[in-house]
Amino acid sequence: MNLKPYFDFTKELAYQAGKISLDYYQKGITAEYKLDNSPVTAADRAVEEFIRQRLEKSYPSHAIVGEEYGAGDKASESIRWIIDPIDGTKSFMRGVPLYAVLIGMEVDGVVRVGAAYFPALDEMLYAADGEGCWWNERRARVSAIDRLEESFICFTSMRSGLDEQHSQLWSEVVKRAYAMRGWSDAYGYLAVATGRAEAVLDTVMKVWDCGPFPPIFREAGGYFGSWSGEEGHQHGEALACNSLLLPKLVSMYKS
Repeated sequence: MNLKPYFDFTKELAYQAGKISLDYYQKGITAEYKLDNSPVTAADRAVEEFIRQRLEKSYPSHAIVGEEYGAGDKASESIRWIIDPIDGTKSFMRGVPLYAVLIGMEVDGVVRVGAAYFPALDEMLYAADGEGCWWNERRARVSAIDRLEESFICFTSMRSGLDEQHSQLWSEVVKRAYAMRGWSDAYGYLAVATGRAEAVLDTVMKVWDCGPFPPIFREAGGYFGSWSGEEGHQHGEALACNSLLLPKLVSMYKS
């Protein structure tokens, strides 16, 4: 399958969608709250509507799933687009620039193309299998640090390690890591994919929260998947790291 046309399309779509988000950014926007107490704004809806319209026009046979409008009637199609119009709405609504537009293209259950655009920072991270991972037109690579004692570890919430399933690895990382930084949501994954941090740990992860990250980390030389070492975007949790730290983190999780 020639992924290059999808690669170029996804990057451009994320960029255009991100520019729409800036029409609402730091403009006093208010949020409504869903049943799970997560916020949604007019910007989330406007950006997802724009992305869906472009996808439906360009690829009418493809399936779509997004955070705000769910899955359509083509859910069984082999190609599915995964959308998070604003990943980091809590940051966005407070005027913090660490939010992103996330778009991934899944083929037969595997994400093969992805783009994460950070409009307020004008940073674009995008990849496709065989096309490399790129950060604002430069090749993106994970770091080569292999010791926790030298590593920067990112997380979205301090509550990440409080449940029994994840507490052992979390407590070990907190004790040993050089630095723990709450660079939340997609920004932590940007930092790891570009070698500015070594790992991200999240205990809760919906598919739209991580749609573009599997090919991004494959092409950047790293890992994206479950805490137990299974690659992919459908585990309900996420660990992203460079390949040197992966066996150590997985071993600590399983021990």
